[in-house]
Amino acid sequence: MEQWMLFLQERWFIILIAVVVLYLVIKLVKTVIKWLVVLLIIAAVIYYGMNYKDQISELAGTIGSNISETVKEQAMKAMAAEAKEAKYKLNSDGSYTVTTKNIQVDVAKGSDEARITFLGQSFNIKINEVLQSFIDQAKSQ
Repeated sequence: MEQWMLFLQERWFIILIAVVVLYLVIKLVKTVIKWLVVLLIIAAVIYYGMNYKDQISELAGTIGSNISETVKEQAMKAMAAEAKEAKYKLNSDGSYTVTTKNIQVDVAKGSDEARITFLGQSFNIKINEVLQSFIDQAKSQ
């Protein structure tokens, strides 16, 4: 302990300078970090704002395609379940319509694509095996 007292008495100006420098460093570092955080937040908001429209469009497209795919899957399941109740109608222009209580399938003459209306949503889909078997079963009834 005596050694520390002697050091403080002889070198008090070094301790004073160290304390002042330490105080300044702490104040400056806090200020610099504070301003860096403020600048980072502002930059993040500006960057987010610039890309916000693209993110909304991308999100809307993703949600829309997911909903569309889900509706298509549900329509295919409903076709399989309601195939026994399906009614086939040949139209005068050569197109035909297959209907059930929840589904309406319209196919133009010579087309490999069908317009399906299910739960109030209409969409076009290429005629696949499930759809073709639904149509064939409706024709045979």
